[in-house]
Amino acid sequence: MNYSARDTRLYFEDLTVGLRVRTASLRLDAEAIKTFAAEFDPQPFHLDEIAGARSLFGGLVASGWHTAALTMRLLVTSGLPIAGGVIGAGGELSWPRPTRPGDELTVICEVVGARTSRSRPDRGTVTVRTETQNQAGEVVQVMTAQLIVPRRPAAP
Repeated sequence: MNYSARDTRLYFEDLTVGLRVRTASLRLDAEAIKTFAAEFDPQPFHLDEIAGARSLFGGLVASGWHTAALTMRLLVTSGLPIAGGVIGAGGELSWPRPTRPGDELTVICEVVGARTSRSRPDRGTVTVRTETQNQAGEVVQVMTAQLIVPRRPAAP
């Protein structure tokens, strides 16, 4: 199933365990990698091809935080149009392989858990597992996150 930001907003009741969503894709170039790194993660292997080639990465690579930010963008714009926004309450993040210039990223998101709040009956917590993949289907980021999701309002 694929939702777009223009489709119906998703509520807790819509995010059932097993629901899978695939986002649109976006391509990352060297200039974007360097621009992000210069402001947020100014390590040599994110800023310069030669330094990247001399590093354990063997070339210029994107910051993991850049990959995470792009993952969020894809989730918000073409993945999970959650009513009230994609609001995190914690999670785990890993980068099993680097994101490189020219990579085209797509996010596959699966709902792996859902529970209503005992103290706040107007919401629940949904656990999602996302894989950010490059154009070859290689996983460059895995994130498991708990999201706070509003329950559907009662009809008037």
